[in-house]
Amino acid sequence: MKREIKFSLVFRDMWQSAGKYVPTVDQLTRVAPAIIEMGCFARVETNGGGFEQVNLLFGENPNRAVREWTKPFHEAGIQTHMLDRALNGLRMSPVPDDVRQLFYQVKKAQGTDIARTFCGLNDVRNIAPSIRYAKAAGMISQCSLCITHSPIHTVEYYTKMAMELIELGADEICIKDMAGIGRPHSLGQIVANIKAKHPEIPVQYHSHAGPGFNVASILEVCNAGCDYIDVGMEPLSWGTGHADLLTVQAMLKDAGYKVPEINMKAYMKVRSLIQEFMDDCLGLYISPKNRLMNSLLIGPGLPGGMMGSLMSDLEKNLETINKNNIKNNKPLMSQDQLLIKLFDEVAYVWPRVGYPPLVTPFSQYVKNLALMNVMQMEKGKARWSMIADDIWDMILGKAGRLPGPLAPEIIEKAKAEGRKFFEGNPQDNYPDALDKYRKLMNEKQWETGEDDEELFEYAMHPAQYEAYRSGKAKVEFKADVAKRKAEKQTAAQPATVPSQAAPASMAMAMPTTPQVMTVDVNGQSYKVTVAFGDTANAVPAETQAAPAATPAPTAAPAGTGKEVLSPLEGKFFLVKSASDTPVKVGDVVKEGDVLCYVEAMKTYNAVRAEFSGTVTAICLASGDAVSEDDVLMTIQ
Repeated sequence: MKREIKFSLVFRDMWQSAGKYVPTVDQLTRVAPAIIEMGCFARVETNGGGFEQVNLLFGENPNRAVREWTKPFHEAGIQTHMLDRALNGLRMSPVPDDVRQLFYQVKKAQGTDIARTFCGLNDVRNIAPSIRYAKAAGMISQCSLCITHSPIHTVEYYTKMAMELIELGADEICIKDMAGIGRPHSLGQIVANIKAKHPEIPVQYHSHAGPGFNVASILEVCNAGCDYIDVGMEPLSWGTGHADLLTVQAMLKDAGYKVPEINMKAYMKVRSLIQEFMDDCLGLYISPKNRLMNSLLIGPGLPGGMMGSLMSDLEKNLETINKNNIKNNKPLMSQDQLLIKLFDEVAYVWPRVGYPPLVTPFSQYVKNLALMNVMQMEKGKARWSMIADDIWDMILGKAGRLPGPLAPEIIEKAKAEGRKFFEGNPQDNYPDALDKYRKLMNEKQWETGEDDEELFEYAMHPAQYEAYRSGKAKVEFKADVAKRKAEKQTAAQPATVPSQAAPASMAMAMPTTPQVMTVDVNGQSYKVTVAFGDTANAVPAETQAAPAATPAPTAAPAGTGKEVLSPLEGKFFLVKSASDTPVKVGDVVKEGDVLCYVEAMKTYNAVRAEFSGTVTAICLASGDAVSEDDVLMTIQ
């Protein structure tokens, strides 16, 4: 009998790699006893990554979710781990140092045992503070090697990085194969190199199934000395998710390893509950394609976690492209055509921005940049014409050191825009901010919470936290679920024959669900919901965030002057951080000034003034949904 291999259930990542959301706290506490009863898990991933943001989008408190979800595992002697994005904490952009330090104190107090830290650029400087803060809080510091495949990312590259992390105090190493594109032989060599020098350091392998390498990779890393394997389970295994527990157990048992037995009665209960949660509403956010293996992912190397939300986002992007195609009498594009164009553009963009490992947030940045290029070029505009500020921070070195050189065309664009490159420690760009957020909470008469956990949440996710506290997030989520259910019901009904009184083309073009529009009545802007044709299947009025024909309470009168239009579909925000000063009516702005942001695909895209003048109207409230070419404000 060979040595023992232990399993970790990545329950959080299972869901977010399949779709957009994870179960609610009430659902999580229901499934926890059955997971424990399975008797085969030494560890469970409970939080981190996008878990907190998802809870806030539900309109629920993420701190309650973490505390109640981790508690039963502790009582059962099962370790819990979270995913930590180093400089970015739990979000897509860098986090102040004091917020990072509080992060580990809060999560340890809430019951999290292991901090799995990764830097999306594999910059050890960004990981070093996380090692110190995690260990000071009493957590196990597990540091990740973000695996990708390029001329730069060699076995020697990753071996050197692992040695540096262990020298800095890492307790464990995670081989984070976020896209499942790590080649089995090379991964085995990396693990063997680590174990040859540090046999005492536990190694955990995390991989996604998408391209089909990962089962072979699991066997290779186990043969090389790996101690823990991350697994998923049906009905959310494979595809953009993870290898299934049953497959991995059978394979390793056949290879002679000691692996835990599985209580199949409990397994079926967990499986059934997962399906129940999907049927309830979470399945509305899971594309069937995300549950399929996809060898196309070998080329772009996009990670499973991001692919889960990508397919949902593509629907909106495709709609935007096709609106433009209709306007210009061009043929409509299919989702598959858009996906191939996107993958081709990723292949073009990635080496030119320095080969950042394709993991959060940089996978998102590369994908977003590629998608923006595709969308702009489809409209006849130039490549690189829209680059978000966070992406510029990556390019300029403010988020860490890029593994490879930048292309001359990127350097030239940066210089043309007067942008300066940064060579120092990335954390120096993001000063402490807890005092600012504590003051804001005092002014709002909000409690900072047990172990300052509410303060942490506000400082980590300011916009989402305010939407949660106001109740807006819950209203919008419920409205979106109702809309999706209505659309699903409508799609399942037999098609009706168009009336002979109306041309078939008109009948086909008519929307089948209520549409939110902005209309102007005597100089006053209103948001209204308009239903077309038979309203029998329309979303009930009480479920909609904005009742039909009711003025939006925050809508400002249309001002005089030039209109500032939204460059893309997303959500409108005046500021990225609650501590920033927003533009207001009456402010004088100069060409190039940041006016506001449109949050799309997890990044904030700055909208800059194309001309100088005075702001005469702000037409939306922070958090409002916007479509491309919606009027955001007017400038005289």
